[in-house]
Amino acid sequence: MRHGIKGRKLSRKSQHRIAMFRNMAAALIKHEQITTTVAKAKELRPYVEKLVTLAKRGGLSNRRLAHARLLDDAQLVKLFDVLAERYADREGGYTRIIKAGIRQSDAVQMAIIEFVDRDVDAKGQDSGPVMNEDEYEDA
Repeated sequence: MRHGIKGRKLSRKSQHRIAMFRNMAAALIKHEQITTTVAKAKELRPYVEKLVTLAKRGGLSNRRLAHARLLDDAQLVKLFDVLAERYADREGGYTRIIKAGIRQSDAVQMAIIEFVDRDVDAKGQDSGPVMNEDEYEDA
């Protein structure tokens, strides 16, 4: 019996799985829509929704917790400034998973995971470089 065992292993070791979700979450925040397998999308959804909830609460401690899970400064700024304001009125359910057919090479079920009420123009855009304190003085 699998009592108390949460999450899929996805045929990866724990550190690889953590790094994969970190990268996928950063990509989802950046582009607001990504294509992946159904299993990965279902595991990514709570990971990202917890990040959005931290961003909605705001504050330095929540920013540090989100940074520990995300490790991408540019996407952290977008998460706290753009997405937190967009979903301030929403109680949850910030993402949706749409089935996208079967991948030809290995016949695995594919899905699109995207933010609800997403910015269509955000796909493929870079948030821009993050400036250090020294660069602010030069600008």
